[in-house]
Amino acid sequence: MTDAVTLRRGWTTGTCATAATKAALMGLWAGTVPGQVSVILPKGENPEFEVVGGRCSSDQAEAGIIKDAGDDPDVTHGAEVRVTVRPSAGGVVFRAGAGVGLVTKPGLPIAVGEPAINPVPRKMMEEEVVALAVAYDRTPDVEITVSVIGGAELALKTWNPRLGIEGGLSILGTTGVVRPFSCAAWIASIHRGIDVARASGLPHVAGCTGATSERIVQGVHGLPDHAMLDMGDFAGGLLKYLRRHPVPRLTIGGGIGKMCKLAQGAMDLHSGRSQVDLGALSSWVGQDLTDCNTALEAYTRVGPNLAEAVAHRALNQVKITLQDTDIKVDTIIIDRAGTIIGRAA
Repeated sequence: MTDAVTLRRGWTTGTCATAATKAALMGLWAGTVPGQVSVILPKGENPEFEVVGGRCSSDQAEAGIIKDAGDDPDVTHGAEVRVTVRPSAGGVVFRAGAGVGLVTKPGLPIAVGEPAINPVPRKMMEEEVVALAVAYDRTPDVEITVSVIGGAELALKTWNPRLGIEGGLSILGTTGVVRPFSCAAWIASIHRGIDVARASGLPHVAGCTGATSERIVQGVHGLPDHAMLDMGDFAGGLLKYLRRHPVPRLTIGGGIGKMCKLAQGAMDLHSGRSQVDLGALSSWVGQDLTDCNTALEAYTRVGPNLAEAVAHRALNQVKITLQDTDIKVDTIIIDRAGTIIGRAA
């Protein structure tokens, strides 16, 4: 197994867009797009990038950077981030090119109607404009159009449709660096989903551990797509954020194994970071289950009484984590076939 410390870091779409912006500006103002370019990241790192497809004329220039996400399983790994620059009527203006989405719902850090280019990448690109304007004795009045080749199709594999980002990907990044298998990116997506739900005035959201439980919970409560928070294993990331940013109603759904962990107080439900306590399950139902290998085996032996006990204890743990909020909560446990086997409210 590969040791996590050996995993190779990569670069965010925001860093790639910044590098492409710098290369394109050099083409616009110096007449030649360079073959390589380096940028300074928010924490002072100074990576260098190969430039692809550079071309320029008297009134515009463009350049591309192939995104390298390192060893992170990022859907945008290998995609070309392309920037076109041209003079603007005043200041730095951002445009969404092909494959970059537009914001259509409130709650995100970018206003409705704006290109989905997050604040840190915008700042990084603006700083390059100012620095190069000084270097080439130009006014920093530039229109920056960011595109991602194939971005509209890639966006369908992300949270963007649920967050109200239509037509393509977001240009993301806070440090400029992609850290392999980072939990932070997933949890940040959960937080943005809650922000959008609150800004949209949704009265009810749901967090589920997987696709089957999500489908069932959505159908049971008739929830829209943007009410479905992709909780996965990160129950703590969802619940702690909701504690600070509450909504009227919350449903937590999942399979028996992960819901057992939640019922026992685990906030990270990943198999490598929490385990089911079969002794605790035994005490809940008054039956020795310690010879079982999994929660599913225990459920197969005991039946609905175990699922109901887990649902009620999971509900209690959720309420404990939410503390003094007025959020109305229910829990639903689903088997692998999509049948509800336990509920509590």
